[in-house]
Amino acid sequence: MKVITTSLTDVLIFEPTVFGDHRGFFFESFSQKFFDEAVGTSVSFVQDNHSKSSQGVLRGLHYQLNPNAQGKLVRCVEGAVLDVAVDIRKDSATFGQWVGVELSAENKRQLWIPAGFAHGFVTLSETAEFVYKTTNYYAKESERSIVWNDPDIAIDWKISDVLLSDKDKHAPRLQDAEVF
Repeated sequence: MKVITTSLTDVLIFEPTVFGDHRGFFFESFSQKFFDEAVGTSVSFVQDNHSKSSQGVLRGLHYQLNPNAQGKLVRCVEGAVLDVAVDIRKDSATFGQWVGVELSAENKRQLWIPAGFAHGFVTLSETAEFVYKTTNYYAKESERSIVWNDPDIAIDWKISDVLLSDKDKHAPRLQDAEVF
């Protein structure tokens, strides 16, 4: 497994070593020991989530506040998405900055998004299945969102015609959001 750093401290790309032949492929998708060494701390995952989305569906930007903040290890197992993390730690040198990574069934990459970052993705393929591990359970009272097209963040989502939930359409801008 290869670990690739991003422009945001602590947000990492995990790229597996894939062994394949005419029968198919095999790769190790997760190793607790390797993961903890790569992120520099012991991380416990408590929940796995799985979603399916049609092309153009944009989910995000989502996060949970303390004491229910979540780190997420995300990957796309069918199709392709543009996955985005936004630094929402007020005291961070990269506050309000974002990184986007294409995750796909083909490249088998995973993205580690620690607590303190908002997360979202948009489906680039006809459909996509997206799975992720979280470090904390979902807690409605801690759930927050930032609007996907906040001009202060200026994310290049690669597509302009997106499908959104009502919650995501009406999310506040970063300047008005509760953050870390």
